[in-house]
Amino acid sequence: MSGALENIKVLDLSRVLAGPYCTMILGDLGAEVIKVEAPGGSDETRKWGPPFQNDVSAYYLCANRNKKSITVDLKSDEGVEIIKSLVNESDVIINNFKSGTMERFGIDYDTLAKINPGIVYCSITGFGETGPYKDFPGYDFIIQAMSGLMSITGDKESGPQKLGVAITDILTGLYACVGIQGALLERTQSGKGQKLDISLYDAAVSSLVNIGSNYLMSGKIPARLGNHHANIVPYQTFQTMDGEMVIAVGNDNQFNMLCTLLGKPEYAADERFQTNPDRVANRDVLIPLLQDEFLQKPTDYWQEKCQENKIPCGPIQTIDEVADDPQLNARDMFIKSEHPTAGPIQMIGSPLKLSRSPFQLNHHPPDPGEHTEEILNQLGLTNKNN
Repeated sequence: MSGALENIKVLDLSRVLAGPYCTMILGDLGAEVIKVEAPGGSDETRKWGPPFQNDVSAYYLCANRNKKSITVDLKSDEGVEIIKSLVNESDVIINNFKSGTMERFGIDYDTLAKINPGIVYCSITGFGETGPYKDFPGYDFIIQAMSGLMSITGDKESGPQKLGVAITDILTGLYACVGIQGALLERTQSGKGQKLDISLYDAAVSSLVNIGSNYLMSGKIPARLGNHHANIVPYQTFQTMDGEMVIAVGNDNQFNMLCTLLGKPEYAADERFQTNPDRVANRDVLIPLLQDEFLQKPTDYWQEKCQENKIPCGPIQTIDEVADDPQLNARDMFIKSEHPTAGPIQMIGSPLKLSRSPFQLNHHPPDPGEHTEEILNQLGLTNKNN
């Protein structure tokens, strides 16, 4: 069974997370992805841990399946020629070096477009290739801080908080993946490739969505609301008799049903709470009333009753509970593979469920240079620097 991007060849000069996450998705969709590193392996995540399994990092495994690996020295003439040979038969090249690095190597877009006018060239940087910050190094934590994401994450007591994962790297990888596929589609009409300039900073600010829009409309700087929602009430966590759960009431009808379930229909009739804007304006009055009711029963009781009445709710699960979740396991969101060095490994699966070209695990996350000889033989080349 072929993948949706079969016959698309991707040359991946990126490392760490944003670029590798993008190219993993392309590989999951069936593209041939060749991961390029310096001799010995230069993706920093290979050394990020613990945990390690037989010296293979869990961090590296999370973003590098469905790729082959080649090692070349980009500081050498031979290494540059290998890249140019690969570009000549590739559709996409992606890198996340600092601005100006690809130019110093002699494999910038203008140079490579002369070799292959159809190449889609994706550059991922912290702040983009234009503007006053273009030469600043960009890391997810810094971008979370500068983009405003941290200023709205946490509560008044906690101070600004980062998200639990490198979310701006993930968002940037997703945007890069969308942009690459858009450029490939456009190429079918024009016959020409193009350059993509994708930055973590831009991607992070784009993710402010309604919070950013709220500020642009009102001029009011948003506060940290913890597990509360800026525009919807009640849409937050509540303590129960034995734990905590999330209630996400998205409309007035659901609020009416929730009040009936709680045995408090008078709340829905109260003019302070009848519409969502009313509830947002009076959240400080409403939320304590609801909280008192939720404390009367355990979490499982409320989960069952809310589901019966089609009131959106959910438990706050730990990662071990997520890994055991029957819904996720029914949808193959945890997969197993054999790795030549690590041995048996488990990975998070792909959320992309395509009916005619489904996800396939064709390659384990490769060891550094695992496929160098194979790929160079196909090109009729040798790598003197491997």
